[in-house]
Amino acid sequence: MTDTPTRQRGSKEIWRNAAYELLISEGIDAVKIMPLAKRLNLTRTGFYWFFEDISELHASMVRRWESKNTGNLVDRCAADASSISEGLFNLMDCWLDPTLFDARLDLAIRNWARVDVDLQQRVTQADTRRIKAVAEMFARHGFTHEQAKVRSLTVIYTQIGYISMQVSENPQERLALVQHYVELFAGAVPDPTDVDKFMARHQ
Repeated sequence: MTDTPTRQRGSKEIWRNAAYELLISEGIDAVKIMPLAKRLNLTRTGFYWFFEDISELHASMVRRWESKNTGNLVDRCAADASSISEGLFNLMDCWLDPTLFDARLDLAIRNWARVDVDLQQRVTQADTRRIKAVAEMFARHGFTHEQAKVRSLTVIYTQIGYISMQVSENPQERLALVQHYVELFAGAVPDPTDVDKFMARHQ
């Protein structure tokens, strides 16, 4: 392969970010080499400096989703917390901080999985891992196995509903509601100190 100038081939991250934007806005059918090249004003040949084929790019997008959304969610559930309310506030950081959890990407991946059996299996595995992490958090704070399971399902399914319905809320209004969700999920009024710490993180 002849040496293609850098300006004509871009970078791996540039191609991947463009693919992400197309996936979010138009779905997986739009994520093809020529549309990406046109979007970036780069040569089609430039793509092959970084990816063997479009399947490799698709796989990297799925790994990005697994690492960011599922990985961060699991980490937030495992973070130190003196009470279940504090633990839930740690988890709720994901729903309010797009650097921790990308809701648009989650929806795009779920839509993609409708036409990709292998990806649907990955989504199912990710949801199982998320539910397990939330259930373990409840269990650490004294909830029975059955209580932890049902509450974890409620937490995760509520958020999947938010994502799937593409609920649009004023950020400050949603922030104000979080403590009430925590009260509902925990079955107890959160400590005002935990509420204040959470609010301070997002204001």
